[in-house]
Amino acid sequence: MASVPSLASTVQQRLADGLSAALPDAASADPLLRRSDRADFQANGILALAKQLKGNPRELATKVVAAIPENDVLREIEVSGPGFLNITVSDAAIVRTLAARAADARLGVPFNESAGTTVIDYAQPNVAKEMHVGHLRSAVIGAAMVEILEFTGETVVRRHHIGDWGTQFGMLIQYLIEHPHELDHKAEGGSEVSGEEAMSNLNRLYKASRALFDTDEAFKTRARARVVDLQAGDEETLALWQRFVDESKIYFYSVFDKLDMDIRDADVIGESGYNDMLAETCRILEESGVAVRSEGALCVFFDDVKGPDGNPTPLIVQKSDGGFGYAATDLSAIRDRVRNLKATTLLYVVDARQSLHFKMVFETARRAGWLNEDVKAVQLAFGTVLGKDGKPFKTREGETVRLVDLLDEAVDRATSVVREKAEKVGLSESEIVENGRYVGIGAVKYADLSTSAARDYKFDLDQMVSLNGDTSVYLQYAYARIRSIFGKAGDRTPLAHPELELAPAERALGLHLDQFGEVIAEAAAEHAPHKLAAYLYQLASLYTSFYDQCPVIKPAPAQDVAENRLFLCDLTARTLHQGMALLGIRTPERL
Repeated sequence: MASVPSLASTVQQRLADGLSAALPDAASADPLLRRSDRADFQANGILALAKQLKGNPRELATKVVAAIPENDVLREIEVSGPGFLNITVSDAAIVRTLAARAADARLGVPFNESAGTTVIDYAQPNVAKEMHVGHLRSAVIGAAMVEILEFTGETVVRRHHIGDWGTQFGMLIQYLIEHPHELDHKAEGGSEVSGEEAMSNLNRLYKASRALFDTDEAFKTRARARVVDLQAGDEETLALWQRFVDESKIYFYSVFDKLDMDIRDADVIGESGYNDMLAETCRILEESGVAVRSEGALCVFFDDVKGPDGNPTPLIVQKSDGGFGYAATDLSAIRDRVRNLKATTLLYVVDARQSLHFKMVFETARRAGWLNEDVKAVQLAFGTVLGKDGKPFKTREGETVRLVDLLDEAVDRATSVVREKAEKVGLSESEIVENGRYVGIGAVKYADLSTSAARDYKFDLDQMVSLNGDTSVYLQYAYARIRSIFGKAGDRTPLAHPELELAPAERALGLHLDQFGEVIAEAAAEHAPHKLAAYLYQLASLYTSFYDQCPVIKPAPAQDVAENRLFLCDLTARTLHQGMALLGIRTPERL
């Protein structure tokens, strides 16, 4: 089905018709239409137009209104102040538009079949290291952007740029060679090792190898030599390195599973995946003059990037000892994603503290011609997760909070909340456990996604699992309450009735439902999932007002009124369900 024009676009067209008829020379002028508290919409574009035409704006506005053809969309247009147009649409237009949305599986949201290809770099843990609270935002924000972009028609290629290379692996591999049974394990009964056990083994091995590295000079020398073997592609060394990667993936995937997130093995391309490109990347940059040698290192300089001493701070692509840094890997990844994956947008969901690095990397890629008018790179920079005290989130001992501990606590808290309501709804124990997981993980995701990514936010589980306020639990309960209505509706079914006059709460809910497609488009274009979260919270709030003011089941309204209100309930539930799914949050049918 074709996308459904929103009421805003329909009103815009009616105004354009009036402009064209009244002022032929200004037919292409923008009416500057927006939502308004004074009416359904307000258009103030005639003010700028009057200035351009050297006319009286109120007179021009009156002339435009008189020229708008009679139609069944606009109920009233009031000329206000110096030439504003306050526009009220008809109740019938609202219901007809919503009925068209309801008839479409996509709720009328446009699907752009000619959209480009976005490669999105997110959820980037490090091999042989535990995931902590700092890994949360990249994963949650990135996964939501994948869903939103795909829903609008964008071809999305996921990339998880895991840290799987570097000097620490010399230490780890050398220790494993000298203690060959450290990773020989199976869980009890011969089953596969769990994610927690895998991480426990890696942590133990890392601490033991680090202790030896720091106290035994001979071992330190052997470990450093092992790094050279790794970079040279020594077969035995690579095989042991692969064991660390595989062991870490068992752990990564267990954490992502807790987050209710789909991470596919084919999308995990770590730093090592670009090793074969590094030398060529450096050669291209040096031969093109984009990078120059400085004190033996290959560097790219920028006029606007200077250190505290006022001297230029370069992007070091290759070190003076011949080693490659992060810049070489990131630039090689750009080459691969543009050349082989045919990306038109490169989206990096990365901590704001890395903004300078990516600014220099992107500018280097532009100078090299890998980024241009047809291919752009964007950092979706995110802030820090803070504790209730407003400081970076730490344990009482000052340690970084383990991500699995945080997620487990969220699920435990949420399960308690669900259990309190379970008897009233008649939930079984298995439903309590399942819903507790959906509510807990949803609470963590929503707290992140309802905040602008660039801002820091406080991690407060008490607030996150609250039934009141701007939380995912509030939205999930709103959805479940709507679904419960249909169990009490008897033989009444959802049916749109455009001939009915709408109550104020019905109009407000209907007008908001109609904005869904516009909000999705805005969230996709601006890489701003928080705008979708804000829309859904307002939708749930408007539904609560509607539910309180407009009886659906009891006291029983007239048949046609009941059917129309059930129609609004159904479309609200579907919109909540779809919107929450795009944020990666489940909506249980019963809570």
